[in-house]
Amino acid sequence: MQVFRSFEQVPDDFGPAVVSVGNFDGVHAAHREVLARVVSRARETAGRAVAVTFEPHPMRVLRPDLAPRLITTPAVKLRLLAETGIDAVLLLPFTRDLSLMQPREFATEVLCRRLHTREVHEGFNFHFGHRAQGDVEMLKAMGAELGFEVVVYEAQRMRGDVVSSSRIRELIAAGKVARANRLLGRCFSIVSNAGRGRGYGHRFTVPTINLTRYDELTPRDGVYVTCTRVGQERFQSVTNIGTRPTFGTESFAIETHLLNFHPVEVNSETEIEIGFLYRLRDEQKFPSVEALREQITRDVRRATHYFALRHTA
Repeated sequence: MQVFRSFEQVPDDFGPAVVSVGNFDGVHAAHREVLARVVSRARETAGRAVAVTFEPHPMRVLRPDLAPRLITTPAVKLRLLAETGIDAVLLLPFTRDLSLMQPREFATEVLCRRLHTREVHEGFNFHFGHRAQGDVEMLKAMGAELGFEVVVYEAQRMRGDVVSSSRIRELIAAGKVARANRLLGRCFSIVSNAGRGRGYGHRFTVPTINLTRYDELTPRDGVYVTCTRVGQERFQSVTNIGTRPTFGTESFAIETHLLNFHPVEVNSETEIEIGFLYRLRDEQKFPSVEALREQITRDVRRATHYFALRHTA
């Protein structure tokens, strides 16, 4: 998958293209349905399948006080987009100047002149251009004039939930990770590195990893059944998110306990990915460290049972 990070990086002879424009936060099930059709149509028409997206999220520029924490970091989003089979991503730096681009200018300059677009595929609630003045009806009218078709998709629902980034964020923030995973069509995960103080450069011989600071979306504080990838090694795990009140530190931490552990190599560059499968309980303050250990034993037992059931399902 090619990644163009500015208009100028797009070759003059690029295209013709079948395009979808959006933030694609989470690259959830509805995103993938649209992008699968974009890829299919590109193959049928000997074109290029292209996603146009933005970095940072537009709200971080326009309304930073209201900007959401992201389901996926930009790097993970690109990885997930690549998995859809699209040919290229136009990753536009979102600036105040870009936000002032009028809908017609966006259609003319980006879709037509830069990408030589034949088709645009968008959700029913798509808006574009300055102050989000453009909608799918305006896009259809521009397409009829400028020479591209517009395909519009209705809302996708799963068990009463609309599949959207905002709904998935709500579910994750509430700790309802299993429900969020249905809408994502995959396991919600966070990707970071191991925190300091664990003997980098040496064999990692304890089954607990603390993550370094993570500023994007995390599930509600509590204890979860998880899968953890340490570099290329994968482990079943139990993860605590919260302030560890039993120890009186009240500092936020993400700590994962590896169940089927064996020593692994870990350094400051080792990528740690934690996938959240099921919420076990709220975080709580225990009267003693011993009481906490007893609860962790119960948590591990329940997680082991969860994985056993999952394996036999």
